[in-house]
Amino acid sequence: MFKQSGFTLLETLIAFIVLVFGLLGAVALQAKAKQATYDAMQRAAALGVANDVIERIKANSEGALAGNYNGNIASSADQAGGYTTCIDSGCSAGQIASFDIEHWRKSIRATDNTGSLSDAMICITTAGGADNLNINVVISWDSRQKLVANADAGAVKGDCGTNSDSRRVLALNSFLFV
Repeated sequence: MFKQSGFTLLETLIAFIVLVFGLLGAVALQAKAKQATYDAMQRAAALGVANDVIERIKANSEGALAGNYNGNIASSADQAGGYTTCIDSGCSAGQIASFDIEHWRKSIRATDNTGSLSDAMICITTAGGADNLNINVVISWDSRQKLVANADAGAVKGDCGTNSDSRRVLALNSFLFV
């Protein structure tokens, strides 16, 4: 009678194949985790800019009621220049609004390595009466990952930037009693 010891070639091959599939799964999981981390970083950056927009508008309600903030700010646009710094000097509500808009433009310019949002656009709408102000801020940017969006998201993307499957949108609304 022959006594067998050790592994056969077939058992070794099957164990190796199972190991390879497990390692491939771990590599794919690592790639997805890295992509999710990048997307989360972009959303956090967009949220930070949107909160800054709302807080600065609330601080300059006079400029917002005059409509100085309404419009779109694209990261691809050239810097305006000619605005007053407003840090060490007294400025009018319109000058403060111009300074704020230029600050936001700089904060989303990924080409200058100052922002983390690619091809970003900030769309600001303020409306209200003598004693209230409704602030609507929409930020859109291009992501590396494509997602299929519904028609409502496509309409928002089209209003603030371009409508594509790789475009992300963050919208914040705030209300202020003046």
